Amino acid sequence: MANSPNPVLEANQQLAEDVMKKYDKESNKFEHVGIMAKIVSAIAIAFSVFQLYTAIFGVLDAQLQRAVHLGFGLALVYLLYPTFGNKFHPIDVVLAIIGAAAPGYILVEYRELVLRSGTVTQTDFIVGLVGLILVIEATRRVVGIPMVVVVLFFLAYAFLGPYMPGMLAHRGLTPEQLVSHLFFTTEGIFGIPLGVSSTFIFLFILFGAYLESTGLGKFFIDLANAVAGWASGGPAKVAVLSSGLMGTVSGSSVANVAGTGSFTIPMMKKLGYDKEFAGAVEAAASTGGQLMPPVMGAAAFLMAEFVGVPYIDIVKAAIIPAVLYFAGVWLGVHFEAKRKNLKGIPRDELPKAFDILKERGHLAIPLVVIIYLLVSGYTPMRAALVAIFLSIIASFLRASTRMKPIQIIEGLDNGARSVLGVLVACASAGIIIGVVTKTGVGLKLASALLDLAGGMMIPTMFFTMITALLLGMGVPTTANYVITSTIAAPALVQMGVPVLAAHMFVFYFGIIADVTPPVALAAYAGSAISGGNPLWTGVNASKLAIAAFIIPYIFVLQPVILMVNATPLGLCQALITALCGMVALSSSLIGHLVTNMTMIERLVLFVGGLLMIYPGALTDIIGLVILAGSIFIQVRRNKAAKD
Repeated sequence: MANSPNPVLEANQQLAEDVMKKYDKESNKFEHVGIMAKIVSAIAIAFSVFQLYTAIFGVLDAQLQRAVHLGFGLALVYLLYPTFGNKFHPIDVVLAIIGAAAPGYILVEYRELVLRSGTVTQTDFIVGLVGLILVIEATRRVVGIPMVVVVLFFLAYAFLGPYMPGMLAHRGLTPEQLVSHLFFTTEGIFGIPLGVSSTFIFLFILFGAYLESTGLGKFFIDLANAVAGWASGGPAKVAVLSSGLMGTVSGSSVANVAGTGSFTIPMMKKLGYDKEFAGAVEAAASTGGQLMPPVMGAAAFLMAEFVGVPYIDIVKAAIIPAVLYFAGVWLGVHFEAKRKNLKGIPRDELPKAFDILKERGHLAIPLVVIIYLLVSGYTPMRAALVAIFLSIIASFLRASTRMKPIQIIEGLDNGARSVLGVLVACASAGIIIGVVTKTGVGLKLASALLDLAGGMMIPTMFFTMITALLLGMGVPTTANYVITSTIAAPALVQMGVPVLAAHMFVFYFGIIADVTPPVALAAYAGSAISGGNPLWTGVNASKLAIAAFIIPYIFVLQPVILMVNATPLGLCQALITALCGMVALSSSLIGHLVTNMTMIERLVLFVGGLLMIYPGALTDIIGLVILAGSIFIQVRRNKAAKD
């Protein structure tokens, strides 16, 4: 007998799709039918096959690899994101062909372009200009207007250099010089960001597509339910756990909110959480998914290239900050549940963890293997390639999870479609980098930032944070990181901050912009599901994500929590006291530790939390004394109230 449809499941899935379309521009793909649907799928599958082929047998020369990657990407963008809203038009087919042909020109003329390096013919200029315009238009369609505005601002600066004031002035570029630099070198559109997209990032996104096909997302939610659903405020803790786990698969805050929030937010509301708090929990936890090793989103791969360290070093550096972040969200949820006396779900209504692991635990094997491979010294590209094939093989271990041949083909299709947002963001970020390198404005802006801060560390970090947050409010994490690492991070480096700490600083604030009002896309997505007020959902999410606003300052001042020059003993001490600090911070923001607190108690405990998070023996002792004293006072008051 066929399985009957589940109305609740269907409603949740529809809600997730609606939220994605509203708050994630990349999700607004046109649904083709008939022969066009087959053509688009064929192009997407061919794209994935090309990427797999070069990963197995060796990538092409840098510019050739990136040109093919961009050609496929532009063709798919113009076929999937129509010119006229949600109505497909023949002009989109023409633009798709031109979009593939412009980078294709580099393939055909590669030898001649190398021989006449620096010299641009009229044909070169026309092709390069068309390619540049198509990348910007693709950015508008997939990423949005804010990113286009940033790109156009930098392009205008390239031409208006002679008219700029003070240190911002430069000689200016001719259209030929700019097009040549941006389209026919590896310092513009075909620079490092697109290079990383055409190798590591594509394979990890394809890996994520296959993991989703196997049902890993539902496995995470069910396992989180079994582990934490019974505790105080159980559904909220399930949201924290499942969203953190999903962060290893999805690099999008909004996608995480839509995917897990459509299940967890209704559960939280049913238990008694406010609508704004329920949406905030999912937004904060989903945003943290991009900070969660071992797969931290596209920006982390770019960071490895920019900093010049193996990707595994980025993963190791991110472990303690990620633990503190999720500890902060978890503790905030816990204290809110205690404050409102919210119970968990009865154990007899929850699945058993052992049964879940027995039935579907094999789906997590690829994640375990990819961690092992990265730690063992494999390149991210090779590790992702192995994990892709292993995810397919692992699905065959049980009949209930076995992928059909058509699902394997669909995985290639979905992976190619999923990479388009990152691909276009990387290409447009390359335009910005190209202008920065050609004009030298990066060092000038870094110097201006230092002058504005008076050469002092804390103000420099503050202005860098504001820059990253403002850019992150309208620009994807990948592009945000590229811009801030080019402009703002050098200011920190000039002040003696380790390069990794400086880059991690801007990376964190670029991500946390997703829950920072007034433009907090993850919080808006959470409020759309919960029915709460978007602004207050963002405020609550910012409180839950407090660690992400504090920890970057700490690892710049004391890089030990990034495992930079850290001893095992020092690392353990820093982690334990920092976790105690998160207890103090989270309870002070919620207003409940053992019992409800006065405003004075909250302020004192907040200071104590900051002292414990900052690595140092004296600050740790003072913070611990404040925490212990607060607990003692509240226990006595609570006992007196009961008597």
